[in-house]
Parts: sequence; structure tokens; C-alpha cells
Amino acid sequence: MTERLTAVADFAQQMMTGDRSGHGFDHIERVVNLTRQLLAENPVNGEIALTAAYLHDCFDDKLTDDPAVRRAEVVNELTQVGYQPAEVDHILAIIDHMSFAANLEQHQELSPEGQLVQDADRLDAIGAIGIARAFSYGAVHGYAMYDPKVQPRENLTKENYRQPETTINHFYEKLFKLSDQMNTATARRIGNERKRYMQSFVTEFKREWEL
Repeated sequence: MTERLTAVADFAQQMMTGDRSGHGFDHIERVVNLTRQLLAENPVNGEIALTAAYLHDCFDDKLTDDPAVRRAEVVNELTQVGYQPAEVDHILAIIDHMSFAANLEQHQELSPEGQLVQDADRLDAIGAIGIARAFSYGAVHGYAMYDPKVQPRENLTKENYRQPETTINHFYEKLFKLSDQMNTATARRIGNERKRYMQSFVTEFKREWEL
């Protein structure tokens, strides 16, 4: 890694260690590693992509009570370690437009670097680890695991997306949809495999619940 990317990794670890909602530094490291995997087949600006991967959750408004302060800390860190203003703007644009919530009502155009980070982040939301992360997030925020009387919502908006729901409904409302929204062929292939695993899990979960 470059010296400034190493500094960013250390900064991200300080920011995200201690999270118990499935967005801790272990998640960050997996997204970084998946981004590296996608970079091998999609040669774009790797340092920009990896920097965005390290920082993508640092000022997410679902993870901090003061996203504006955290965002300013990120900008200050990038500036201090030598990122140029155009690079900082590129990284922030990726982070601002890559989330599922940001794309609910209008598709956000991402740079090639941003598309890889988005794919990597979405891949870590699905499959076996995605299942574990979904239940971790639900537990932290007080969601019921499942309620057969509560049906998945069909028309999500950015405003209602994070309103309390059941964790099982989250699979229908978001997680099962992600594999079809991947930008790269590699991510679609991996995503389809992970989707099938989640579908099997949810089928078994409901079967056991209904006994």
C-alpha cells in the first residue's frame, strides 16, 4: 500500500472499531479485499477505489449521531495525508452516492472506481456473512427477527427505508435485490451464489418458525 493509503487504513480502523451493528472494521477490511479482487479484472484508479472502500462508512448517518462532524474529520485526514482536492471530491462523491438508500428513488451515477466499491460493499451485505450482519444490525436497533403478519414493503423510499422492520423482511426489501444491481460481471456471479444461499436460509428459517 502507498503511505497515504496506509494512513487512511489506520484512520478507518480508529473510526470503526467498536461498532456492533455489522459495520465494524472487519466489514471494512472485507470490502477492501473484495475491491482488490474486482480491481484485478477492472483496472481503474486503485488508490481512489481503496481509499473510498476504507472510508465508506465513517460518516454514514445510520452509524453516527453527527455525520457532519465525522465527514469533516474524514476530509481533514485525507488532506493531511496528501490527497489533492480533486481526489478528495472524487472519494466523497463515491461515498455519497453508493448506498442502497441513496439509489432508492433515483439511480446515482458512479465513477468506475465507485462502481467497484459499491459492488464490494453490496457483496458483503449478502451470503453467510450478510445474514449474520443483518441480524446483528437488527439486534442493535431492536428489530424483531420475524413476524408473519408484517409483510415486506414494496415501495421503499429513502425516508421510510430505515423505519423499524423485521430482519427477515429486510431480505425481501433489499438483500435479495442486490445481486441484480451489481456493476461488474464478477460481482454478479458472486452475488448470485450468495443470493441462493440466503434464499435457502430464509426458506429454512420460516419452516422452523412455523412448526
